[in-house]
Amino acid sequence: MLWLALHFPRLAVEVFAADPPVAVVARQRVVVADEHAEAAGILPGMRLSSALGLAPGLTVRDLEPTRQRAALETLACWAGQFSPQLSLASTTELVLEIQGSLRLFGGLPRLLAQVRGEGAAQGFSLRLGLAPTPLAAQWLARAGVAPEASTAMGGIDDAALAALPVAVLDLAAADQRRLATLGLQRIGQLLALPASALARRFGPELAQQLARATGALPDLRPPFAFPEHFAQRLELPARVDHAAMLLFAARRLVMALAGWLQARAAGMRECQLELIHEDAEPSRLLLAFATATRDPERLLRVLRERLDRLSLTAPVVELQLSATTVETLPGHSAGLFGERGGEGIAPVVERLRARLGREAVHGLAVIAEHRPECATRATDWPQPGSGAAPVTGGARPLWLLPAPRALAEQRGRPQHDGPLRLLTRAERIESGWWDGGEGSGDQRRDYFVALSSRGAWLWVFRDSRGWWLHGHFA
Repeated sequence: MLWLALHFPRLAVEVFAADPPVAVVARQRVVVADEHAEAAGILPGMRLSSALGLAPGLTVRDLEPTRQRAALETLACWAGQFSPQLSLASTTELVLEIQGSLRLFGGLPRLLAQVRGEGAAQGFSLRLGLAPTPLAAQWLARAGVAPEASTAMGGIDDAALAALPVAVLDLAAADQRRLATLGLQRIGQLLALPASALARRFGPELAQQLARATGALPDLRPPFAFPEHFAQRLELPARVDHAAMLLFAARRLVMALAGWLQARAAGMRECQLELIHEDAEPSRLLLAFATATRDPERLLRVLRERLDRLSLTAPVVELQLSATTVETLPGHSAGLFGERGGEGIAPVVERLRARLGREAVHGLAVIAEHRPECATRATDWPQPGSGAAPVTGGARPLWLLPAPRALAEQRGRPQHDGPLRLLTRAERIESGWWDGGEGSGDQRRDYFVALSSRGAWLWVFRDSRGWWLHGHFA
């Protein structure tokens, strides 16, 4: 097994929408500080009074475990796309078993690059750790040891594990001070001591942690329970007056939604982004898709088109994204020789609808009808197997005129930019007597494929009234 730990060292402060520098405190001591506060010399454990002395403009927030837990669960929804075996490891960490996902993502380097890229795009500080056991992966992530620096594929990297500081252990502050008093600063020093001696001095927990990290004891983790319905909120750091500026913040919600859908092997055709205003009723933005999808890039493309054309009625202070229609969507099969399949025309249709409006772009469904003008109908989007089987007959043009156009006749030959040359025998279409004048009514026509003097292929017919042009071939 291969475990990937995702450690978010500044999650407690990044869940707040506040101008930097920011520090989160509990019992008048700094718990976490953002990078601007750390640059001013503010460190975890420092008294609040000392921190304010270093940075008088420091924004101070109280630690909110509930908000932090909600943010971690949102991140777990996003991380579900990388592995279904996922657990919340601590208040700031996730662990994923990724051995079975490596081939799907094109190997370990590509998977790690995608995790890093998407994590940064959501605005979170992220450290990764890689090891054959979840606890060892957590320790490596906490210490900032890059996965590329630990040769964890074949087993525990003893050298990397032994070099870790004892600060990565989940121990009480008093036990950490006792380790420092005894001169024990590295994990390797603890591994060299008898487990029984450690248990006598520090209780069984320390020895059990070491055993779980090295694989001597099993480390069972409860799986993360993905929510039954997706609805996530995000507070914005400041009032937003222009809709296009909401895309960066909405990306965090979109990535979580895509991961949630991936973990459930599901897709969606619609989702709703609610824009919560400061002094007005919420605005609701419905994002519709031509086919069921869980691709975050498709979601973001449609969202970008909608936001670029949206005028806000009032400043936005909070966002909420919810999935309104969810359906089963199995994964795509890989090609036999490594070829990649496409998504077809669906993404293009979605972008056109976002720009032009839903009613401006539609599909066509076939109807069992001989009359060409009645053989199709407009649909929201054609689904596989929708509509009736087409009526077989002769050649049919791609471009059918809205209404047949009368043609002149000279010496029995139809005229269109000169005389037309008939290339086929007559195809009789005689239909419509039953509809009582609805549609095009009772028709008796002889259709031909004709060639004009300019080389255009035309679809013409003759009835009791004369010759008519009905369509153009490509």
